[in-house]
Formats: sequence, structure tokens, C-alpha cells
Amino acid sequence: MGITADLNVAVRHDWSVDEVMRLLQQPLHELLFSAQTVHRQYSDPGRVQISTLLSVKTGACPEDCHYCPQSARYDTGVEKQKLMAVEAVLDKARAAKAAGAERFCMGAAWRSPHERDMPHVLAMVRGVKALGLESCMTLGMLDADQSRQLAAAGLDYYNHNLDTSPEYYTGIITTRSYAERLQTLQHVRDAGIHVCSGGILGMGEAPRDRAGLLVQLANLPRHPESVPLNQLVRVPGTPLESGDDIDWTDFVRVVAVARIMLPATQIRLSAGREKMTEEMQALCFLAGANSIFYGDCLLTTANPEADKDRRLLQKLGISSQNDDTELRSEGHKNEQPLFYNAADF
Repeated sequence: MGITADLNVAVRHDWSVDEVMRLLQQPLHELLFSAQTVHRQYSDPGRVQISTLLSVKTGACPEDCHYCPQSARYDTGVEKQKLMAVEAVLDKARAAKAAGAERFCMGAAWRSPHERDMPHVLAMVRGVKALGLESCMTLGMLDADQSRQLAAAGLDYYNHNLDTSPEYYTGIITTRSYAERLQTLQHVRDAGIHVCSGGILGMGEAPRDRAGLLVQLANLPRHPESVPLNQLVRVPGTPLESGDDIDWTDFVRVVAVARIMLPATQIRLSAGREKMTEEMQALCFLAGANSIFYGDCLLTTANPEADKDRRLLQKLGISSQNDDTELRSEGHKNEQPLFYNAADF
């Protein structure tokens, strides 16, 4: 017998790592069936939410995240770029909306935002909102006052990933503690902003670390409204440039278990999607993924082109969450790669 018969699909905040490990170890067909059953109770399985990401300030980050090409500690060829002008960001947002995006995400390679930059950041949020797009930002750590300022400007989502389990975290990052990440999430939540937080798979972590990450997210007092799941992109010059990639079935299993544990949350396929086959992506959607980043470039590598995404979604009979919006690529060609920290989406 599969797990569906005794599966509690209510929203829970009391998961244990051992319990999640049992889910991850289920036969894949049983796990997918259970995840799809939960997904259909909370969402339309034929719809996905479309997001676009823009790096508004690139490179020279003081953190030592071992996966990140934007760290000033590693020689990865990423050129430092200053904070973009507000109107330049809004031009990108207009193009993203014309191409079918529903959410516009802006990221800056900072440990935390400087007060001198906050007026520009707040203007970006107000401008994106005025275009009728959902707004999301990732700027590093926030204090309570910065969170309130972003909320007052109308920010919908703030992204701050946990990356991995607390036990594995110190082997990946030493310049920012797990507790500091959780504190930023609490500041964001207290300010009334939706939380976007997920992790990266394939950094050498054990299956139990993947379970530990999901437990941290699901046992928050309130589930994140958005959980991006990244497949590690190995960038030359970073400490994680070499190693074994995560098996595709293990990635699909994490998506499925995330859907079971976070039934009402948007589960987003994020970095690393350019390495995923159409078949793998289809199984991720079947497992409950219902959000993607699209566009020609994402993070430090190419992202599947919008036309390719559109063709795949059409094959699967999946459409955008916006009934009147189709995925389109015309007018949404990025002029250059958008370098961004894989942890932050």
C-alpha cells in the first residue's frame, strides 16, 4: 500500500527529519501520486506562475557562499556592476511583463542593503508595482526597519534562502549564520511581506540534509508563500566547481515531498533548469512544482529560452496562472547574462 491512504494533507508545522526521510524513500510512483493528490487539493495542476529575475547590482559580495560566482573571494570572471538606475530596471520590468511574466524579481549582491541605496530600491518596488506586476526582492540580510520600509513601498515578496540543513550549512557558508537567515525571514514576516525561501540541491549534501532543509521551511510558524528549489550550477572558480551532480530522481523526490509538506506554497523550479530535460521538468510539474523562472539568462548561466518553455508547457497542457497571458519571447531578449547568487532564488 502507498502512503496516500494515511497521508495527513492538512497544513502542518511539526514535521520530523525521520518522517521526511521516510517520504523521500518511498517508491517514486507512490510519492508522485501522493504529491499530485495533495497538489490538486490546493492548486490547479494545469497552471504555473511565471517569474523573471533581474540582477540590479552585480558582484563584489563580501560573503563566502561556496556556490556563488558573485563572491569577491573567488575569481569567476564576474564583473562588478553598480546598482542599476531605477528607470533602467523599470524598462526591464516592462519587457518582462510584455513577455508574459507575472512576478518581477530584483536581486542585489549585498550582505545587506546600505541606507544610501534604500531610496533607489524603494523606488524600484513602487515602479514595478505601478506596472501591475508582483514585486520580489533579495538584498541579503534585512533589519526590522528596512523590512518595514519595503512593506510600505508595496513589496509583495522577499527572498532569503536557507540553502540547506542547519547541520550542513557551515560547510557551505561561514560569513552568515543560519540564525541570521531565520531572523531576516522573521523581520520580513513581521512587516507583512510574503516570504520566499528555499534551497540548493547538489552541493554534496546527504539526503538527510535535504530532509532537514524541508523541515526548517515547513516548521516555520507560517509556511513560506514561495519556495524556490535550485539545482546547483557549478561555476569555475568557486569551491563547488567540481563534484557529482544530484541524480535527477532525487531532485524530483524533493519537489514531491516539498509539495506534500507545503501544500499551499508555490514550489518554483529555479537555477539549474537549463540542465533539466523536458522529461525531468514534466515530472517536477507532476510532483507539484507550479512556478518557474523564465527568460534567456538566469543567475550565472543560460536559462531555457522563453520559446522553449512555451513549447514545453504547451506539450504538457500547462498554462500561465494569468488566463489572459501567454508565455511569449518577443521583446524579452536579455542583452547580457544576468549574474546572480544561486542561493537567492
